[in-house]
Amino acid sequence: MRVVEVTAYGGPEVLRMARRPEPEAGDVPGRVRVRLKAAGVNQADLRIRAGVYADEVGDLKPPFVLGTDFAGKLLDPVPGMAAGTRVAGFVPWWQELTGEGTYAEVVRVAPEWVAPIPDDVDYTVAASIPLASATAQQSLDRLGLPAGSTLVVTGASGVVGRLALQYAAAAGLRVVAVAHEGDEHELKVLGAEHSVTRGTPEDVVRKVLDFVPEGVDAVFDGALHAAPVLPVVKDGGVFVALAANRTPAPERNIRVETVRGKPDAARLKETLEKVAAREIITRVADVMPLEEVAEAHRRAEAGHRPGRMILMI
Repeated sequence: MRVVEVTAYGGPEVLRMARRPEPEAGDVPGRVRVRLKAAGVNQADLRIRAGVYADEVGDLKPPFVLGTDFAGKLLDPVPGMAAGTRVAGFVPWWQELTGEGTYAEVVRVAPEWVAPIPDDVDYTVAASIPLASATAQQSLDRLGLPAGSTLVVTGASGVVGRLALQYAAAAGLRVVAVAHEGDEHELKVLGAEHSVTRGTPEDVVRKVLDFVPEGVDAVFDGALHAAPVLPVVKDGGVFVALAANRTPAPERNIRVETVRGKPDAARLKETLEKVAAREIITRVADVMPLEEVAEAHRRAEAGHRPGRMILMI
């Protein structure tokens, strides 16, 4: 089968098409196979490829296969889903550390990682959802904010930030979105009470405090601004970081949490159903064939367009 390997740490040029044996039914106990139609390109993929997290992946060295999000068809039945069922999910790459990611034609997954895709949701949209949705929902769980609390969502134009904004608004939180210029109206429709345009962390702090002079209860840092945006948080507030190496040191009794999403098939099924009903909106930036993965990484790094880059397989 075709896969994309990271041959060494570096730029997009280190990504190479390769051939590996296709997994066989039952070759790993407790795992089933999915033939992929689409895979998402996450920001973590870019950083892993570049070697930013080399110390965190332990003994795993190139060549390995990147990728977490996937959408495709079950090759093997699981309880409640027959072979051939359209499914989406994500491989918890960080927990597994096998180097078997989703930039591949067939992946082995645990049944509890996958959820059925509704008929009205296509593979490209489904592949943009799983990790982002889990990260956003589990971050809000960790924040533990009561309705009426104020929350800043940085990176609200991105996939994770847009989902966090929508989940937060549905939970009754007052959301200040930090996003690309021109997205203000759309984010208001999605539930933002106020939007500020992205810029330096110092610009973000100034603009947020212009709107909420007393500070906010919490920050969901989807843009990985880290410590420079802590001044917007009230004493005793909460800050959620999405990357261990971008976790600020606590100060002023601010509780700092780092969240790395874990698979939750039941919640993913709910979210995909809400996507089908247009109750949850995601964003796909570009769709490219697997063979153009290096260009997909270049566009993602350049901020070509907000949203998830999707590889068609």
